Amino acid sequence: MAKFSSDEYRHEVNAVSLLNYHFVFIPKRRQKVLVGKIAERLQQIICELVVENRWKIIAMEIMSDHVHLFLDVKTINDPASIMRKIKGRASHHLRAEFPELKKLPTL
Repeated sequence: MAKFSSDEYRHEVNAVSLLNYHFVFIPKRRQKVLVGKIAERLQQIICELVVENRWKIIAMEIMSDHVHLFLDVKTINDPASIMRKIKGRASHHLRAEFPELKKLPTL
């Protein structure tokens, strides 16, 4: 994980910014399913998305029933599209790899 200092700005071709979001999201009905290999795989999926989209992880904590994610993002990324990408890919891959998650109505 990257260390973050408050004076570290993101320098793009046409902009300088410091835009950080703190996301907290949960599985449906706050079920405790994010444990063991599922939590490890979720962390890998999030890290892959971060690299693809050139975001920076400031902090990430995966608990059994919720996830805290603190991201430094580009100015063109809005919070709704960030979460759509993360939750969509995570749900798709986790349900495909772990059949016990298919019993849940949604992840």
